[in-house]
Amino acid sequence: MATALAKPHMSTSEWEARQQLAACYRVFDLLGWSEMIYNHITLKIPDEDGAFLINPFGLHFSEVTASSLVKIDIDGNTLSDSDYGVNRAGFVQHALFHRHLPDAHCIMHTHTTAGMAVSSLEGGLRPINFYACNFAGQIAYHDFEGVTVRDEEGERLLAHLGNKRVMLLKNHGILVMGRTLPEAFIKHWALQRACEIQLATLSMGKPLDVSDEVVAVHQRDLHQTQPPGGPGAADFAAMVRLVDRKDRSWRD
Repeated sequence: MATALAKPHMSTSEWEARQQLAACYRVFDLLGWSEMIYNHITLKIPDEDGAFLINPFGLHFSEVTASSLVKIDIDGNTLSDSDYGVNRAGFVQHALFHRHLPDAHCIMHTHTTAGMAVSSLEGGLRPINFYACNFAGQIAYHDFEGVTVRDEEGERLLAHLGNKRVMLLKNHGILVMGRTLPEAFIKHWALQRACEIQLATLSMGKPLDVSDEVVAVHQRDLHQTQPPGGPGAADFAAMVRLVDRKDRSWRD
């Protein structure tokens, strides 16, 4: 993704991270994944230990720009000038994972209708469609404890996550993590599609479960369909082009 020159007061890597994350917020809005001024996508800043970017509390996803993103550390200290604060519900959850999971460079949490519905269903996501088979055996679940503003919930979140990087927060929504933002994006997109299709299928009758043997073959062969550039890179770039044709203000 082409980027403008970095601002004088920040590194090139920070500005590139800001532009990528701002673009992601606009992509999420384009796909209908906004939730008023709530929900969060965070991204670590390369070469800055413990520093990450989060959306300013009060802006809609469609209003987020590279400059308006708030830079904070894992202790909650604001590291950049901003007219906005940070939603504590976003900080507590995201800072926890950024602190303890070295590979969680990007974290996405949403309250989409399909994601919340499946997370509120006994048994969660079932292997009854193409996209759901991507995630069979790879989803963690965490019981709903109310809004995530208490630090003491963190130990249970980490324990339930284990070595997985996709979680359905029961009665709550979707949580995905990636080594890169595009990787997290394609995980979220596929999980969202899986949830949407499950809701449609269950509304029509008894679904057809895919066998464990076929799921294993499906997951083994998925890598053969990956476009170049790493997981999600081509997909995310395509979505950024769509956003750009609508509004390029996120780049500022």
